[in-house]
Amino acid sequence: MEEKRTSVFENGLIWFGAAVSIAEILTGTYFAPLGFTKGLLAILLGHIIGCTMLFFAGLIGGKVRKSAMETAKMSFGSKGALLFSVLNIIQLVGWTAIMIYDGSLAVNGIFDIGNWIWCIVIGALIILWILIGIKNLGKVNTVAMAALFILTLVLSFLIFGKGTMQNIGGEGMTFGAAVELSVAMPLSWLPLISDYTREAKKPIKATAVSAITYGIVSLWMYVIGMGAAIFTGESDIAQIMVKAGLGIAGLLIIVFSTVTTTFLDAYSAGVSSESLSSKISGKWVAVVVTVIGTAGAVFLPLADITDFLYFIGSVFAPMIAIQIADFFILKQNKETSAFSIQNLVIWLVGFVIYRLLMHVDIVVGNTLPDMLITIVICVAVSKIKSKNKK
Repeated sequence: MEEKRTSVFENGLIWFGAAVSIAEILTGTYFAPLGFTKGLLAILLGHIIGCTMLFFAGLIGGKVRKSAMETAKMSFGSKGALLFSVLNIIQLVGWTAIMIYDGSLAVNGIFDIGNWIWCIVIGALIILWILIGIKNLGKVNTVAMAALFILTLVLSFLIFGKGTMQNIGGEGMTFGAAVELSVAMPLSWLPLISDYTREAKKPIKATAVSAITYGIVSLWMYVIGMGAAIFTGESDIAQIMVKAGLGIAGLLIIVFSTVTTTFLDAYSAGVSSESLSSKISGKWVAVVVTVIGTAGAVFLPLADITDFLYFIGSVFAPMIAIQIADFFILKQNKETSAFSIQNLVIWLVGFVIYRLLMHVDIVVGNTLPDMLITIVICVAVSKIKSKNKK
């Protein structure tokens, strides 16, 4: 029996769902002090950088038919890559908790039955999504995405059609920091995209459609958030919906967008765990991650995620830079080795450089310079090493 593969359209739908999220809208509100034009430019530039990296990351997994963390073994060795599997599971548990927290907080603003109850409802729906499974979600996702698409159009009209530009005061961030915050969302999906492109019938097309769809829709979410703060003076999306009489529709958009995005986090945590041991069932790890994330959303304060986003950038930007250098430039595969000490040291250097660049205001943010420096180091070290062998 031929293995069931996902179509280009299904991959596009998955990434549409990933991008429609309350977390992205809330992050967009941080751009308001820059003003609309400057804020839009920062969002656009950041998404172009982030989604270009997302495309290359997905292309590696799609071409070799391996999950994101399995492809890491090609650069860091079969045991060395486990470091990134563990870090990835940690960031995904964090994301699962943050997404459920943000979603429940927003939906509770529309229908107040208690934040913790909404956390449990959203968590239960995510588990249902996991149990249905990625390959059987085609029709369910199509219906969910069509509803989300219509509701986000309505939300856009409410903000931009009826609002008037407000003067936003407060402490604004620099343009470079804003670009980095825009890069951060697509960057956080880097260690996940191959989990989906590996299942695609046409991996190159599916990867391109995934990165472009995610980029456009995520950009739109950021702009909705920024626009909400600038045009309505209200950064609480739930309140905008309530004032517009969008109670039930608003509730649905928040719940479904949270479920479709957080499902990807939990599912990928399961896939990552499978690279730790062949005895692990990814589906049940995903369920456990959702349960832990739901508990985190109920008991932990998760309001400000900027430091979390920068941490993800510092871990995964140099990781994917080394993978891009190995796969596309050097054409090396180190998965037969237990550890690639060389690449692990280069990753550590890249991690430190990223943290240092956070204190420098660079107009394109710090992800792009960090990745370029890491790629140059990786290629240079390999060339010097091979020359010395001769």
